[in-house]
Amino acid sequence: MSLFPPLSLGWLNGWLPIVVFYGSFLALVKIFPQETVDRLYDDSGWTLEMARPAKIGLPFALAAMVLILFTPLHINQPIFWIGLALALIGQAGFIFALHSFNITPLDEPVTDGLYKISRNPQWVAFTVVMVGFSLMVGSWTVLGLMIVRIVMNHFRILGEERALEDQYGESYLTYKNAVPRYLIFL
Repeated sequence: MSLFPPLSLGWLNGWLPIVVFYGSFLALVKIFPQETVDRLYDDSGWTLEMARPAKIGLPFALAAMVLILFTPLHINQPIFWIGLALALIGQAGFIFALHSFNITPLDEPVTDGLYKISRNPQWVAFTVVMVGFSLMVGSWTVLGLMIVRIVMNHFRILGEERALEDQYGESYLTYKNAVPRYLIFL
C-alpha cells in the first residue's frame, strides 16, 4: 500500500474490477421490472437535509473512482488478493441483496435474504466492494476517500430510514427494531 500510487493507462488497472462490478449491476437493473428500478432510486420523499450527505459524499466517491481507474492493480502483492476476495464477497452480497429487493412486493419493506441480518445490505456490500478495490490498487488515498463516502452514506441511510418509516409505518418500525442497521454489531 502506498499513499498515492502512480497513475497510468493500462490493461491491468482498477478499471477492470469497476467494469465487472458496474456491468453486473447494470445487467441486473436491465432485467428488473421498471417498478423495481423506480423503487431502487426513489428519493421523492426526501428533504434537503436527507439528500445533503449524499451530495457531499459524491465528489469523494468520484475522486476515488477516477484514482482506481488509472491505478495499476498490484496482482503480485498479497494485499491485492485480500482486496479481490473482499470485492468478490461484496459483489455476491450486492447481487443477493438486489435480488431480495427485486422479489419483494412494492407495498412491503424488503425484509428477506440479507435484509434479515442488515437493514442496508446493499450499502454494506458496496462498502466491502470499494474497500476491496482500494486494496487491489494498493492506495491509502483511495481508501481514505472511500471512508469519507462511507461516513456520508451513514447520514444518507438515516434519511432513508425516516422515509421508509413514513412509507411503511408500523411494519418498517417492527423490522427496524429487530434488525441492525448494518451488521450484528452496528
